[in-house]
Amino acid sequence: MDRRHVSTGTEWERQVGYSRAIRAGNTVRVAGTIAIDDDGAVVTPGKPYEQTRHALGIVTDALDELDASAADVVATRLYVTDMRQQEAVGRAHEEVFGDVRPAATMVEVSGLAADGAVVEVEAEAVVARD
Repeated sequence: MDRRHVSTGTEWERQVGYSRAIRAGNTVRVAGTIAIDDDGAVVTPGKPYEQTRHALGIVTDALDELDASAADVVATRLYVTDMRQQEAVGRAHEEVFGDVRPAATMVEVSGLAADGAVVEVEAEAVVARD
């Protein structure tokens, strides 16, 4: 089976031994993604809408590198540090996925991998076979 990886090149990926995203056959899985910049710093600390949009941008970039798109996404998981922010997080999710309407799960967690991160996004996509 054809297996391709996408890496953002962060130290964390090397330390833990994971990929930002992987495509195996026609399935793409994007690992938990927080809103960080190229230097690994959290973007807009404490702001759920902005972080969700930024994280989803990283997710869609990874999908693009594996010849997939937001239109191919069938499931997302959103981890938030405060469920009271679900409206802001949900609004950002809807702006990216709109009519795609993937199966989505939102879970409140006690913390994420970086200080200031308030949302983490995972995605799964299925790409039509040629």
